[in-house]
Amino acid sequence: MSRAQKDRLTSDLRMACMRISRRVRFESTMDVAPHQFSILVRLEDGPRTPKEIAEIEQVSAPSISRTVGTLVERGLVSRSDDPADGRQVILSLTSEGRRTIKETRRRRDQWLATRLEHLGDDERALLLEATALLERVAAE
Repeated sequence: MSRAQKDRLTSDLRMACMRISRRVRFESTMDVAPHQFSILVRLEDGPRTPKEIAEIEQVSAPSISRTVGTLVERGLVSRSDDPADGRQVILSLTSEGRRTIKETRRRRDQWLATRLEHLGDDERALLLEATALLERVAAE
């Protein structure tokens, strides 16, 4: 493969992955915005402080505070005082937050499944192979 072909592949593949990711996030999101969903998922493994989430998400503390405030108002996240440090707040998912994660994932999978149904068996088999390759690339 020539250098120009490699460059073209790199660019085209990056753009295709970005478009699919963006479409899955935005086409299937009704209950929560993508940035809100990301915070819910960060709390799925257990409680965290707003500072921890801001560091993971690489956003400012004020941005996290606004988003968390909305999630708390909607009953998806709960706030509690840190028993070890009263100045800290601990954020946790509520049962409604867990339901929202599950439903959002179901919708995202359904959105993509609907598009895959329009492909032939050979094309889906090719995507299966490509998925394994993309997983390898992402793991490096």
